[in-house]
Amino acid sequence: MRRQCALTCGLIWMALLVIAVVVPLQADEPATALESRLLDGVKYLASDDLEGRGVGTDGLDKAAEFIREQFEQAGLDVHAVDGGAYQTFEMTIGSKLSSPNMLVLTGPEETTLTLEIPDDFTPLSFGGSGKFSGELAFVGYGIEADDKGYNEFADIDVQGKVVIIMRRNPQQGNPHGKFSDGPHGGVSRHAALRTKAANAYGAGATAVLFVNDPYSGQVDLDSAKKRVAKAKEKLIKAAIAFEEVDLQQAEALTTARQNLSTAVKTLAERKADVEAGMPDDLMKYGYGGNTEQHAIPLMQITRDVCDQILKTSGTDLATLEKEIDKDLKPRSQVLDGWRASGEVSIKRVKAEVKNIIGVLEGEGPLANETVVIGAHYDHVGRGGEGSLSPGSNEIHNGADDNASGTVALIELARRFAARDEKPPRRLVFIAFTAEELGLLGSAHYVKEPIFPLDNTVAMINMDMVGRLKDDKLTIFGTGTAPRWNGLLDELGKEYGFTVTKKPDGFGPSDQSSFYGKKIPVLHFFTGTHSDYHRPGDDWEKINSVGMRRVVDMMERTVMDTAKTVDRPKYVAVKSSTTGNRGGNRPYFGSIPDFGQETPGYPLMGVSPDSPADKAGLKSGDVIVAIDKKKIGNLSDFDLALRKYKAGDTIAVTVLRGKDKKTLEVTLDKPR
Repeated sequence: MRRQCALTCGLIWMALLVIAVVVPLQADEPATALESRLLDGVKYLASDDLEGRGVGTDGLDKAAEFIREQFEQAGLDVHAVDGGAYQTFEMTIGSKLSSPNMLVLTGPEETTLTLEIPDDFTPLSFGGSGKFSGELAFVGYGIEADDKGYNEFADIDVQGKVVIIMRRNPQQGNPHGKFSDGPHGGVSRHAALRTKAANAYGAGATAVLFVNDPYSGQVDLDSAKKRVAKAKEKLIKAAIAFEEVDLQQAEALTTARQNLSTAVKTLAERKADVEAGMPDDLMKYGYGGNTEQHAIPLMQITRDVCDQILKTSGTDLATLEKEIDKDLKPRSQVLDGWRASGEVSIKRVKAEVKNIIGVLEGEGPLANETVVIGAHYDHVGRGGEGSLSPGSNEIHNGADDNASGTVALIELARRFAARDEKPPRRLVFIAFTAEELGLLGSAHYVKEPIFPLDNTVAMINMDMVGRLKDDKLTIFGTGTAPRWNGLLDELGKEYGFTVTKKPDGFGPSDQSSFYGKKIPVLHFFTGTHSDYHRPGDDWEKINSVGMRRVVDMMERTVMDTAKTVDRPKYVAVKSSTTGNRGGNRPYFGSIPDFGQETPGYPLMGVSPDSPADKAGLKSGDVIVAIDKKKIGNLSDFDLALRKYKAGDTIAVTVLRGKDKKTLEVTLDKPR
């Protein structure tokens, strides 16, 4: 990627920024100076030196220190959090294999198979840690597909058992098969490893042993044989070319000799691949991701190990696969006499992250009430799971998302601190971390607020305010307090915006965390674009004039909120029913809390008047079961919900503190 700034340029930018923030806004300061200051801030935060501000990078820490300095130089109090500006907490950013890792299989006639890493088995990064023990059971592909009339858990009790599950799905070579995903067959959504793991966990399994399906291995072997044939053709052509070369042409002779040698070597390698037989590579650690941990250990064993187990039952994996393909009937079975025991040790890699908090105290009878103004400063680093450019490892600079909002936050802090009079209410400016990973920074703040939430009258958020086009400004949360609509209509007209108002307070940014705590919110947004979460979100595309205009309107919005005697009145906004818009699961109405690392599905809140709300689910609940199916995480919940339709009533078991409660939820139409 083209470097956004060289060292010298970076130092110049820093100097300009420091000067810009220290000097108070002059009444006659030209708009172009304001816009230059905003753009300079975006240039720094969106420079390659900050590494895309990904969680766990030095660049994110540099951004945090920069913001703290700007808050302090603007005149904010940066000592509200135990004498400093940083509200720190730890979060999981990955995992690594630790020790011990053991898998022992015991069978009939005192058979014992002690498996070794990496030759016989490997733990999977998205599985859980801990000891396990139980009878062995084979459950085919681990599929529950009631819509296709195929359920491999229907006639077997796997409670407390260790289950063996094949990868992929039946009838992969049949273009007309029930699980076909194209004209040549293939795999369906039921082949996903997380789906199989969720099915096993929901049915009560204590661990999963995945194994490669023989069909895929045979396909790979057939491809290897074709590569041998092609290598032979290339060798023949290279030999003919070598034979025909003029011996007096030294350069041509050298080239022909090299080509022939390469062709001989390639053919030998291709033959070796075929002689090795059907490939049975174990998944590399990290395959399938490592940030969302499943509740039970997940491993993979080789086909050879699996066949040693199955042969005592008079069969093998290839035979079972062919039988299932033939009649599409499950071959699930408890493997008599076999048990599995062992331990998986996966260490979750943690990173310390921080919200940056600056405070401008109020003055007067409302001074003990708080208005929070926020923006997240993290982005997605070099891509990965957060990128919309698959496979890219380029720096994603995030100029609009959300360097623009961060710089707007700093500018607002600067303007309010430069006023001669203090605001009537306390203004708390927060740059949130880890928004991209699930609103983690704001979720942490509302769990451990620096100022009481019951005296926090509003939260005003900005996320992606740097690409204003055609004067179109979208504001979310306009229905969360009655006074917002009239105020925003007036200010929108005054500042020349075409305002699109979105009533709901929940949405994919940090205002959601506050709305879940029944605090009125607003969220300013200038719209998405083709560079969203891609490497192309660079500072050159920022509309600095538009940014300045958004900041102008936000300044008036914040001041009106700070000085109006009557605090904004919270309104629970009902989500509108969209009916048949192609939703693929019924509406439940839960808001996930990604900041909780606990078995189950933790809730940040529930949508007002949603099925979850009507049933009595609350913020802080952890869903651990739907009907009799265990729920270990959000993926399990999503998968379980897809088995129902609108109008169904389900029993939802939650942990509420130390108590376990079961609530009846009647599902609604997809939204």
